Amino acid sequence: MDRLGDIALFLRVLDQGSISAAARSMDLSVAVASQRLQRLERALGVRLLHRTTRRLHPTPEGQALAERGRILVQDLEALADGLRESAQAVAGNLRMTLPASFGLQYVSHWLPGFQRRHPQVAVSAHLSDDLVDLVKDGYDLAIRIGPLADSGLVARRIANNRRVLVAAPDYLDRHGVPRHPDELAVHAGVLLVGRDGRQDTWPLVGPEGTLLRVRMHSRFESNHGELLRAAALAGQGIALHSLWHVADDLRAGRLKVLLPDWPPPESQISAVMPARSQQPPRVRAFVDYLLEQLGEVPPWEQLDVAAFAA
Repeated sequence: MDRLGDIALFLRVLDQGSISAAARSMDLSVAVASQRLQRLERALGVRLLHRTTRRLHPTPEGQALAERGRILVQDLEALADGLRESAQAVAGNLRMTLPASFGLQYVSHWLPGFQRRHPQVAVSAHLSDDLVDLVKDGYDLAIRIGPLADSGLVARRIANNRRVLVAAPDYLDRHGVPRHPDELAVHAGVLLVGRDGRQDTWPLVGPEGTLLRVRMHSRFESNHGELLRAAALAGQGIALHSLWHVADDLRAGRLKVLLPDWPPPESQISAVMPARSQQPPRVRAFVDYLLEQLGEVPPWEQLDVAAFAA
């Protein structure tokens, strides 16, 4: 930046015709301006100016620098202007990482509307249930579901994440409806195998806040929520799902809620961002847009779970 600043000073000298006039226009002393020009000449190893009593004239090397250097300085000024403008405008490339199922089921439907509202924003959406390093991988934003580790990131709550035990009517017809957590031991579970390992122990909270942990066995497990949902719909066992994931299936009668008085603990859905002194406007705008789409009460939170119990 010092070199480009010195080139900008050199160009100003040529435009103004003297070091003193250039120094005044850039709020520098004549001594400092002269020192910077000498520094530039030493760095380049050439003489840039012929000094006469009345005016300064560029040497051939100075003329070459003026022609090429002006383009560099103008490009830098244009870049700086663009960055300053983007710091105020909702624009630029918004890179986000989303949980696969939530991203497909909800966020994918909201992105076109967000881009219609903010046509200067380009979106790059990465679907993964892995815990991505936002800073290392260059993401502006992540949507995360569940408890958040103390990572130094900035988090903003999007919605509650209620969870339920569900099974297909066909499975319940064949194996019966469990009425107490103890009865789950004789049932098949459809299990998630995620970044925290095989989740075969389900925590359940009773009517008086009693916490039970039930160990499930299974004939089907997967690292992807859509496969688990499909397995539950096919009658392969009982699944522990976020309510947002199965709300439509409950409304349509494809799944039934089990043990509504013993729900799994709630967590939350969060927007997570790298810690910065100021978040880019495109990030703030997108989080606000998510909250707008979800409303005061997200659609899945409007369900009376007990009404869909087996």
